[in-house]
Amino acid sequence: MNSKKKIHFEVSERKILLRLFDVFSVLLSLYLVGIIFNFKYFYITVYNYQWTVVLGTYILLIGSVFEMYNLQVASNQFQAIRSIILTSFTTVIVYLFTPILTPELPSNRIQIVYFFVAIFVALLIWRMFYQKYLASHRFEKKVILVCESEQADELIQGLKSIDPHYTIIALVDAEYGESRSIPNSSIQMVPLAKLERFVSQNSISEIVVATQKTEAITVDLYNKLLLLLENGFTIREYTHVYENLTQRIPVQYVAQDFYRYFPFSRSNQNQLYLLLIRLFDIVIALVGIGVGMALLPFLFVGNLIGNRGKMFYTQVRVGQNGKDFRIIKFRTMVKNAEQHGAVFATANDVRITPFGKFLRKTRIDEFPQFLNILMGEMAVIGPRPERPVFVNEIAEVMPFYQTRHVIKPGLTGWAQVNYSYGDSIDDSLIKLQYDLYYIKHRSIFLDINILIKTLSTILFYRGQ
Repeated sequence: MNSKKKIHFEVSERKILLRLFDVFSVLLSLYLVGIIFNFKYFYITVYNYQWTVVLGTYILLIGSVFEMYNLQVASNQFQAIRSIILTSFTTVIVYLFTPILTPELPSNRIQIVYFFVAIFVALLIWRMFYQKYLASHRFEKKVILVCESEQADELIQGLKSIDPHYTIIALVDAEYGESRSIPNSSIQMVPLAKLERFVSQNSISEIVVATQKTEAITVDLYNKLLLLLENGFTIREYTHVYENLTQRIPVQYVAQDFYRYFPFSRSNQNQLYLLLIRLFDIVIALVGIGVGMALLPFLFVGNLIGNRGKMFYTQVRVGQNGKDFRIIKFRTMVKNAEQHGAVFATANDVRITPFGKFLRKTRIDEFPQFLNILMGEMAVIGPRPERPVFVNEIAEVMPFYQTRHVIKPGLTGWAQVNYSYGDSIDDSLIKLQYDLYYIKHRSIFLDINILIKTLSTILFYRGQ
């Protein structure tokens, strides 16, 4: 069997590719500028290797904050250029003011201009090359889906909306194993008897099995899949593909097999991790309270003019293990905003005051919650605490919703940094998927990722 497959980069591989060539292109550019323009501020030798390490680290960290490694941003010319400018400028400023580990400030200020231009041009040329020759051509993955035909359209649209380069070109009906038409779909049907030939002739990257009926995996189908596996083709289960691509748990396809699909992360029982997280929470809470106190006079004036009422408000929320607590926030809505009962806040809620909108966009309205964190009712990172009335309402129609409460609620979290404002049950489902992914994969690395994305949210004024 011809198992030759088209080259394809996974999402994680694309991000690694971007990071490696960002650093490489900048170092190469600085080296060439040093030769051509007698640039002496930054030069690479074995005696000053720390200069290179620090610069590379800054590029990666600051680039993450300004979304250089967001694949949607990296593929959009305008957004990519904006991120490159912000990353280059910030990297240069931070690097110049880093003591000891970086070279002394140059006496000739033109050297700083060379430094900035070299970094900016290097990133710009590499990213434009990436967009033109890599992003649109090398990332397509051709996939065959094995499922029941009545589920096909929903499953196909689910994957297509996640990654346009993940292309399902054919379907094998797991229930019948023969050619059948799919309403409103252009996906090609492949009879089971012709599956091997189709795979070998169409550069198929992987086969995804999405059937939820155990009896649908017949002996004939199983043997066909096993033969393809032995010939080097990748065969994956749909929920695993969905989780890897979206970084959220597909609870709508999990049924009731809770522990089979998302066992809890070991970090949830790791006492050292929990101790470090608690110490981190305390430090951040103290810093946040200090900053909040410094801002208080300005907020008092803004509240007096823009809100005209109480500055703070408290509200009952559901915390860890389902225990209620009172959350503290700066008031952002008009008086008696819920006189007709509790309702979801919407993205352009008319109840939000102009000053309240500013507080929400900048996340300043969240500052009083550092008191909740200091008292141990919340953490810096975790699922957002929801109101009991909404928890009860959503839990009736949504499996596993109460699972969010196995850890402390957080000021920021995986759902908040990956999904915009939610004002419906469907939005709550998507945010639940992100929350469960965090609970399943909770780790120091994921926590750092969330913090970086939170900074991006604040800097780009995307608060809720």
